[in-house]
Amino acid sequence: MSLLLSLDVQGRRVVLAGGGSVSARRARAYLDEGAVVIVVAPELCPELHDLVRGGLLTWMAEAIDREHVLGAWLVHTATGDRAVDLLVADWAAAERIWCVNAGDGASGSARSVATNRVGELTIGVSSTTGADPRRTKGIGDALADHLTTGGVDLRRRRRTPTDEGRVVLVGGGPGDPELLTVKARRAIAEADVIIADRLGPRSILGDLPDGVEIVEVGKSPNHHPVPQEQINDILVERARAGKVVVRLKGGDPFVFGRGGEEFIACRAAGIRVEVVPGISSAVSVPAAAGIPVTHRGVARAFHTVTGHEAVEEDTLAVLRAGRTTVVVLMGVAALPTIVERAIASGVPADLPVAIIEEGTTAEQRTTRAPLADIVEAAVLAGVRNPAIIVLGEVARFGLLDPDAVGAPIERAVRSSS
Repeated sequence: MSLLLSLDVQGRRVVLAGGGSVSARRARAYLDEGAVVIVVAPELCPELHDLVRGGLLTWMAEAIDREHVLGAWLVHTATGDRAVDLLVADWAAAERIWCVNAGDGASGSARSVATNRVGELTIGVSSTTGADPRRTKGIGDALADHLTTGGVDLRRRRRTPTDEGRVVLVGGGPGDPELLTVKARRAIAEADVIIADRLGPRSILGDLPDGVEIVEVGKSPNHHPVPQEQINDILVERARAGKVVVRLKGGDPFVFGRGGEEFIACRAAGIRVEVVPGISSAVSVPAAAGIPVTHRGVARAFHTVTGHEAVEEDTLAVLRAGRTTVVVLMGVAALPTIVERAIASGVPADLPVAIIEEGTTAEQRTTRAPLADIVEAAVLAGVRNPAIIVLGEVARFGLLDPDAVGAPIERAVRSSS
């Protein structure tokens, strides 16, 4: 019968008998946990030599003896000689010291556990019928993958007065929940509170466990029901209550998402804050519509702006110069002004434009027209937010008729080669 325990080896003496690769792997694991590691062996493998040269552990270049285990909290023996390993295990047992015998899984008073870290958790898998490292590691990896991808509710159940709340600014991507990063899914699985935007992967909110608080703070054009200062206050208040708070945003937190303001507010209040980058809609939504924001021979750079910034002279100059794609976020309402100012400033009236609504979702739709006609086309199509506007030659990509798309693009590519 065995009982799995987590041992704190921080600052404690751990003796490794044997200088081979098994000892090297365990040495690194114990060092990572802050142990004081002593290796006893006549010779060392290259990995252990590197650790000795780095001053990370102590090497006693001699055969293991009973005296070496005295004063240790834990002994790990992997000498390659089964008889010696059994003897080391006996010495440790006589001194009431825990011992892992890597040479014989049935011997020794302790077992090595295959471990994986998932956020604040450590998963351990051990066998009760003898050592089988590949088996336990494979099972541990599979369990860690399940937790990492948000398959389990990872919230704390038992809290203490010293528990520290924290804020995680999570980029949720353009809308498709499958585009959430692994790290984002884990953060959401650990959250006690979700502060949610109007955009992004909204469908995941319906799958959250009971008891997760959802605070809606979504904005729409010209309508901000929860001012940014109040959002900052909510983040700080919930974190000070010891909660794990996820600020779930569409796209990336630092791309027109005011994530920087929220980060500064949390830090100013002494709140621990982490940023989980997300896939920005500025590049992912055009890509989902088959539009590359850069393409050899067509566009060598891209310029991302908001709707009100799209009419500024530096953006108009970029459009006039060509060879650069302009991606406009939150620009549907400003589209008539953008077109009027662009044409008046000398931007070609036949410049290709594409508007992608509800990018990466089942409702995705693309409307295309030359610059001079795009407002009328948008009105006829009933274009609505959320939408991304792409201005530039790359907007020709993605049409259903490959001949209509391919000819001018391929000519441009060939002429630049």
